[in-house]
Amino acid sequence: MTKVSDLKAGQGKVDIEVVVKSKAETRTFNKYGKDLKVANATVGDESGEISFSLWNDDIEKVKVGDKIKITNGYVSEFNGQKQLTSGKFGKMEVISSSGSSSESSETPVSSPVLTSEEETKKSKSKKVTKKEKESKQNLEESSDESTEMSDELAI
Repeated sequence: MTKVSDLKAGQGKVDIEVVVKSKAETRTFNKYGKDLKVANATVGDESGEISFSLWNDDIEKVKVGDKIKITNGYVSEFNGQKQLTSGKFGKMEVISSSGSSSESSETPVSSPVLTSEEETKKSKSKKVTKKEKESKQNLEESSDESTEMSDELAI
């Protein structure tokens, strides 16, 4: 298993286990017509720390204090700082949870009390949102396949 201190900019196929030290707020942006989410985190092991980019669904999976395993990750450099990401072909998984969300640097948001009419409206909007998410996910998967095919044809 690789150590943080051994990581070099441009290095691919990185397999590493690290602990999440901090996690910034999620940012949303649109790229090529897709809404994407990213959050920067600082991760580390006994040898050092590095910036780690969490993307989309991975953002919600990770809390400060969790031990995570990155498989087939990639190291880049931005403004002189090394950054680690699981990337398009990598994988990130939580291998042990901190067990407490109180350590998180994110501020929890309290939920307002809803009337039954408001709950019904919210429930209906969730159904639409779920359908939209499934549709968007299907579109993203077909887009990823098209990109991979284009990449193969370009070779």
